[in-house]
Amino acid sequence: MDKEWKQTLYTYVNQYNQLQIDYRSQHAQQVVTDPAYLMARAERSSRLSQWYEERGARPLRSETRAKLQRTIRDTPDEAVIDVQLHVQLFYEKGGVNHMEEMVQRERLTLIRDGDDWVIVSVEHLSPEKHPVAAGANAPGGPQDYVYHSHSSSPQPYLNSYILQGGGAGRKSIKYRREEAAAYADKWWNSSNPEFAEFDVDCTSYVSQCLFAGDAPINYTGKREAGWWYKGYVGGREWWSYSWAVSNALARYLTASTWGIRGEIVERPEQLMLGDVIFYDWDGDGSFQHSTVVTAFDAGGQPLVNAHTVSSKHRYWDYKDSYAWTENTVYRFLHIPDYF
Repeated sequence: MDKEWKQTLYTYVNQYNQLQIDYRSQHAQQVVTDPAYLMARAERSSRLSQWYEERGARPLRSETRAKLQRTIRDTPDEAVIDVQLHVQLFYEKGGVNHMEEMVQRERLTLIRDGDDWVIVSVEHLSPEKHPVAAGANAPGGPQDYVYHSHSSSPQPYLNSYILQGGGAGRKSIKYRREEAAAYADKWWNSSNPEFAEFDVDCTSYVSQCLFAGDAPINYTGKREAGWWYKGYVGGREWWSYSWAVSNALARYLTASTWGIRGEIVERPEQLMLGDVIFYDWDGDGSFQHSTVVTAFDAGGQPLVNAHTVSSKHRYWDYKDSYAWTENTVYRFLHIPDYF
């Protein structure tokens, strides 16, 4: 038998779709009573109205599929559920129709209110704003370490085919941008089972995309140095911080003088497929999120893919994110054509 609160969930999803398109939408039936959520939603709606105008874009429609993932509590008067929302947003810019996708998880607490049910709490389970050192077990966090670059080849190179006859010289290989973007599109809403999946997975995902584009592994065996991944060895985490932590990867790429490296550019339109963007939500100098460029809109602005909140061809500035603030700082890194 269907749960009585399911109709409230359907109404919540329908209202979510309406607000994606019409930010002044008024609902005859308000099913959410969580004050913190309503305040954040109002601020976001006001920001998005201006955001689309500045971009010269026009939202067309939103299609959201809700999947019940887990029922934590279900009594006659209260329900606590985890839901997954798969959002497809269609918009027009410059006469071209675009679609972006995003998957987010929420925990909803519903209570009976007379003959109806209302949502008294909305909790984002995969927030894009998270601690810089998430997933790293090191005193002070990996941001306290220096990420070294090397003037000569470390050993071993995991993708050793780039070496010339085992000598000191290295064969220059081209960054396969299209392959990096194709990998990003293939795994945007799932995890490659060959790699460990992190709770905060955005940077490991970007590292995998870079590697798919033939970026050479810099294996040092030290978590605070190089850029490498070996998985779990004897139950121990065995990868560099730069592989899995946004701030660490941003610092490594800008400090590296060989192999995988990044060149800071000033404007997003200077980026190419397979380039990366880092996000410092608070403007305090520590980057907390990473994305990879996978497409461009009709105006030449980059669209990005990401994990944690799985996203495909999302507009690069993330002003639609609850993590975004007026203090947000971006770092645009162009990956050179050759390693």
